[in-house]
Amino acid sequence: MSDSVPLKKVIDRIIEGTIRIPGFQRKFVWEPDRAALLMDSIFKGYPFGSVLLWYTRTELKTEKSLGGFNLPAPVKDYPINYVLDGQQRLTSIFTALQTELPAPAEDPEVWLPVYYDFGAKDDAQESRFVALAAADVDPDRHHPLRPFFDPVEFYKSVDSLSEARKIEIVGVQAKFQSTMIPTDTFESEDRTRVAIVFERVNRMGVDLDIFELLTAWTWSEDFDLQDRFNELSEEFETFGFQDIGSDKDLMLRCTSAILKGDPAPTAMIDINGSEVRDQFERVSVSLRLAVDFLRSELEVRHIKFLPYTAQLIPLAAYFSIDQSKSVPKNHRQKLLRWFWRSSFSRRYSGNPGRNILNDVGEAVKLRAGDESSLDGIGNTIEPDFFLENVFNSRTVATKAAILMLAGEHPRSFISGNRVDLDVVMSEPNLREYHHCVPKAFLKANHPGMSDKRVSSLANMAIISRSDNREISGRAPSEYRGVMPEDISAIAASAFLPDSLWADDPEKFMVERAALMYERAAALTA
Repeated sequence: MSDSVPLKKVIDRIIEGTIRIPGFQRKFVWEPDRAALLMDSIFKGYPFGSVLLWYTRTELKTEKSLGGFNLPAPVKDYPINYVLDGQQRLTSIFTALQTELPAPAEDPEVWLPVYYDFGAKDDAQESRFVALAAADVDPDRHHPLRPFFDPVEFYKSVDSLSEARKIEIVGVQAKFQSTMIPTDTFESEDRTRVAIVFERVNRMGVDLDIFELLTAWTWSEDFDLQDRFNELSEEFETFGFQDIGSDKDLMLRCTSAILKGDPAPTAMIDINGSEVRDQFERVSVSLRLAVDFLRSELEVRHIKFLPYTAQLIPLAAYFSIDQSKSVPKNHRQKLLRWFWRSSFSRRYSGNPGRNILNDVGEAVKLRAGDESSLDGIGNTIEPDFFLENVFNSRTVATKAAILMLAGEHPRSFISGNRVDLDVVMSEPNLREYHHCVPKAFLKANHPGMSDKRVSSLANMAIISRSDNREISGRAPSEYRGVMPEDISAIAASAFLPDSLWADDPEKFMVERAALMYERAAALTA
């Protein structure tokens, strides 16, 4: 339901306790200058956005203060309105214009009062409002907004002004008194529907947190899931998977897949804290086993090397059953085939919810010994995959290619020794991936070659920075002289055809792309 509510009525409803801030909202983060700019938009009649309210009889277990203001209990029993979107604007308006509640004692700089600046230019762009500490206020220039809705205080504040300024500030006050705040109200006691609305608002760019929503409903009194996730994050830090615990959405989906067989966070709405607490060791073990599988079977040393972080979800679901059992050989083959097919086919791109849900179900069937089609994904990798995709450590194609190269146990181009993957793949942004045919050589000798071809996956290898400094901008035939006499192991581990040493980059890239495709096809077969 959409409506427009007078600004003064919104302030009154906050003071009455019938508009409240749920515990799942983030903290107030606006700077004072941004609040002053909002006041300027209200004054000038510019659109400043609507407020989304959830009208409910549900009393949440956790609530936040509005900014630093502790809101009074509702003057009437529930139902009330919880703010789903618009908290920052409502907090700024309330702080600038209410006079009944005392200002928060802590962090007074966050709550700088907003003033109308008589000396500001009448300009469509520049703000006529400023947020000032008491020491910076010039009484002859700055007039506070706070008493605008308190007749007695407003009369006192204008008493000493000149007639012209009285007329001016009364006009400003009138603008605020006539302002209407657009509101959309969602009324429901169905938690699933509320959670869906919450998620969709989040997708539209509003920084809301469904994890906190569920925590506020179910877990706050006897179980703190975030603390448990943080503990797991610390445990996995030595393995390069510390980001697991901080990615609450991923952890929530893993937990939901393990406990409910459904990775959608909304599937956990009716689980209470004691149930999650009693089964959390199962969640922890599932994640440990999934991480161990990724490290030992796929050389994943950091979660950011996963083509999709969501690939952790079906793996965790698989390891949620019969956790003391090892992985049978036929299961291992299916899991690896699923991983490579889902990576090279970009299975989890776009809106992958249905595919993830399907894979969770099939992974559980596989572990339970039932017929499973987990690896029944179309094998769609094309022969020109490694020529057409440019190296970019953030893309799915590049991450899949890096893991494929890592699986060949790459060797140093200079010494021939095995590359230490724990070092090379400890962070995705480390400069341990370089051109087989150096860029400088190509620029000087093949200026017509496109940037896309120069940095295609077919020209990139796991080459340490020290090796790359030795190779520098030399022609391949030249840096071949600083390599071991027998380079068969180096070439095999990096898919290097003999054409590399003939300084024919086009032929080399076509042949290497074919070798890499042959290996990818074998992994997905």
